[in-house]
Amino acid sequence: MFNKILIANRGEIALRVLRACKELGIRTVAVHSTADADAMHVRLADESVCIGPPKASESYLNIPQLVAACEITGAEAVHPGYGFLSENARFAEIVEAHGIKFIGPKAEHIRIMGDKIEAKRTAQRLGIPVVPGSDGAIETVDAAKKFASEIGYPVLIKASAGGGGRGMKVAKSADDLEEAYETARAEAKAAFGDDAVYMEKLLLTPRHIEVQVLGDGKGGAVHLGERDCSLQRRHQKVWEEANSPALNSAERERIGAICAKAVADLGYAGAGTIEFLYENGEFYFIEMNTRLQVEHPITEAITGIDLVNEQIRVAAGAGLSVRQEDIEFKGHAIECRINAENPATFAPSPGKITYYHPPGGLGVRVDSGVYQGYKIPPYYDSLIGKLIVHGRNRVECLMRLRRCLDEFVVDGIETTIPLFRKLIDNQDIANGMYDIHWLEKFLETKPFD
Repeated sequence: MFNKILIANRGEIALRVLRACKELGIRTVAVHSTADADAMHVRLADESVCIGPPKASESYLNIPQLVAACEITGAEAVHPGYGFLSENARFAEIVEAHGIKFIGPKAEHIRIMGDKIEAKRTAQRLGIPVVPGSDGAIETVDAAKKFASEIGYPVLIKASAGGGGRGMKVAKSADDLEEAYETARAEAKAAFGDDAVYMEKLLLTPRHIEVQVLGDGKGGAVHLGERDCSLQRRHQKVWEEANSPALNSAERERIGAICAKAVADLGYAGAGTIEFLYENGEFYFIEMNTRLQVEHPITEAITGIDLVNEQIRVAAGAGLSVRQEDIEFKGHAIECRINAENPATFAPSPGKITYYHPPGGLGVRVDSGVYQGYKIPPYYDSLIGKLIVHGRNRVECLMRLRRCLDEFVVDGIETTIPLFRKLIDNQDIANGMYDIHWLEKFLETKPFD
């Protein structure tokens, strides 16, 4: 096992990784920008290193500074968390070239799954069901029109190197196609430096289902069930559940077994998430995230398995601590992403937290790096915490969540807590009857007016 791990991230995920390390008896190194000098993960780490000014490109994305921090402190491994450099194959390669273990999959697997076209080809080869679409990049408008007529409208044009909804456009008919194609290419070029796009059949009312997997890098793998991430705004997840209210145990086992076998055949190491659109009983591959997900705590809640612990074990060569037959799904869990944003407009709300009181009690977990008096900097993602609630069933979980939202107090800034209070009172949410378009339609009703 490692003696010392550098955590190449900030905020709640840095604190989450730090806690797992401490429970394994591993010393920790926190890195931080000048804006994060007073952050909780910096205060609690065994050592800390300032790696640059507030701008992420000069600190948390600065690979030479991160490598230097490892060498200065003697860190044997790097945990990238999520975001920043967590899915950067070049970072993984550079770290390994310096004799430092990257706690994550091989660079080649990060690279394959980071290219949407190559990821889809790989998924098909591994037996994962995919959305009908092009086998590769579509290079001209005429080719796009021809392919769209073959699979039928509506279609979705997506950036090959994309993510977060950028470089993604819908064409409902042939009249829309040329503009959608050109706009998607332009956005992809601006956002990712690569204008390659591909096409998929657009599903009209799907749910977003993702399967958590763990691989030992030696041909062994397990799945830990699925999460339902259908409540989204502008392709950004807001509320997640495990397991999904839409699936039964047979569907869960079927798609889980497919994903576990695929990961084993790939020789994948560590934690990963295979994401699908789900409609009319069928699963269609979207992408694979080769890192820890923001919403991983709800999987931990229903399985009792520490995913960060498993990541570290695999990276250290110890393998997985569980077999598929050991994994049981108990109860139901929901996560609400608490952002420092206006709940109606979603405008960022950085500033000083003047009073902070998180909820507690049985089945309640709050992953957050903030505290009373902490100043939220304006330079980074607005996520300030995650409220994770677990119950013996979904009804109990929802009731517990309602109670927690009433207890949660964050003064001095605006947060999205009022949005969740609105959602918890909605009958569609209570019934589990929603798809990926539901939240945006709900917000169009102007619930805060």
